[in-house]
Order: sequence, then structure tokens, then C-alpha cells
Amino acid sequence: MRASPPALLAAGRLIADSREELVAEWAGRLGDRITAAPTIPRSMVERELRLLVNILAQMVGPLRREARPMWSRACEQYGRNASTRGLSAGEVVEELLQLRDILTRRLAPVVAAMRARQGMAILLRLNRVLDHGIAAAVVGYTDALVATMLGRNGVPELDGSDEISGTRRWLDTLEGELASISAAR
Repeated sequence: MRASPPALLAAGRLIADSREELVAEWAGRLGDRITAAPTIPRSMVERELRLLVNILAQMVGPLRREARPMWSRACEQYGRNASTRGLSAGEVVEELLQLRDILTRRLAPVVAAMRARQGMAILLRLNRVLDHGIAAAVVGYTDALVATMLGRNGVPELDGSDEISGTRRWLDTLEGELASISAAR
């Protein structure tokens, strides 16, 4: 079951065009979790959410092969940052499931207007991409948890400045990579 390129482009375009609304709704659903840990500011978490939505828009479009490694790395880092934010592994999964719910509701009118086979292919692809993202986020979360336990003898660090600067560098790098593959299109 394959979705046609125009159908994929429509879904990717809808995600890209409604990025700010998606991020605002997603951040709203996450509520106080975004600011649970004072080590990572809300603006950085929202920037991370925006990057995930931008990469996801490419993952359902024609640049999915180029965006796939970025998606995995971005979701892994999202899990690491969720650990720094003080979330549990289940909360990381729940946050990404919130994104799935938001996207499904947003894409419903577009998918309903397509032939059933095309709409189903897009929804299956989107769900598969999000499933891989959830798995990568849990891996990143677990890696961060193990590193914390082994590297600091199980005692969390109080100063999060290293995490913030590392997250900024990581966001800058992935945003640059995404811009370069989007420009090459």
C-alpha cells in the first residue's frame, strides 16, 4: 500500500504549514511538564518540539530517506532531554503519543478527502514513523539514565548548564541539517 507523491506532499505540507499551531497545541497538552525541571527553559523545549515537527513533515514527504537519520537522532535526544527534565520513561512515551493524537486529528480532513487506500497509507506511514520515534526516545532516555547512574554514582547534578549548552548545539546542528536537505529539494 503506497501513498501517491501528491498525497504525501499534501500531508507533509499540512504539517509544515501548521507547525506553529501544532507546537502550541502540543506544548499546551504537555502543560507543567515542560517546566518541571528548571535546568531546561521552556523556550528550549518548545524549540525542540518545533524541530521534531519540522523533521516529521519531511518524514512523510519525498525527503523521508534523507530525514530518517535526523528523526532518530532528534527523538533520542528528546528522550535524553526528558530525563534531564525529570520525566519518567512512560511520560516520554506519553508526550510523543500526544503528538500522534494531534497529528491524526489535524490530518483527518485531508486523509478523508483522499481515496481510502491513499489515506490509509499516509496514516500507516505516520504511525510507523512515530513508533520509531518513540522507541528512539526511550533509548535516549535510558542512555541518559544509565549515564547518570554510572557517571555520577547515582547522584544527579544540580547544575544543568552543560545540558543546556549541549542541547543548544544539538538543536543548531539538526536545524542546519534539516535546512540543507530542504534547500536541496
